[in-house]
Amino acid sequence: MKLPIVAYGDPVLRKKAEEIDENYPNLKELIDDMFETMYNARGVGLAAPQVGLPIRMFVVDGSPFGEDEEDEPGDPSVIGFKKVFINPIIIEETGEKWSFNEGCLSIPDITEEVMRPANVLINYLDENFEEQEVELTGLAARIVQHEYDHIEGKLFVDKLAPLKKTMLRGRLDAITKGNIRVSYKMKFPQQKKGR
Repeated sequence: MKLPIVAYGDPVLRKKAEEIDENYPNLKELIDDMFETMYNARGVGLAAPQVGLPIRMFVVDGSPFGEDEEDEPGDPSVIGFKKVFINPIIIEETGEKWSFNEGCLSIPDITEEVMRPANVLINYLDENFEEQEVELTGLAARIVQHEYDHIEGKLFVDKLAPLKKTMLRGRLDAITKGNIRVSYKMKFPQQKKGR
């Protein structure tokens, strides 16, 4: 089932999410619904707060970044990179910071260059509640860092320079008010009132 994606301005996107256990209700269905929602919106990651749930979980599938485009080889770090992260903890971020044009399903039609460290070491539980630890690099690391920010109550626009954020204020306010068209279902914090 496709879930509505919560838009910028909703308080759930600013909450530090809570850990869950294997008894979380309908977890398998939620994971399936989150993947379906992410694919429908043409995303590569989706965190639970983005569907209105303040829990420490996100799903990723970086396959689109691993595909060839115009004879350019895709990023090998994301080939076959489809995972569920439950109660993740970033242990370490290392390497030189690099810039990449990031976007967010909760902040449609806005992309900006964001600096992040090249590598991340993360500990998490998979969908079977088995503990995993993995070191990621390149775009795989970036996708995980972006989604991890969501469960910490942070958004990619928080990493922008103050002047850039000021320049985006009008567009961000429009998203909050629902004055934007998107190809997927969204839930806006300030829905327009019907006549």
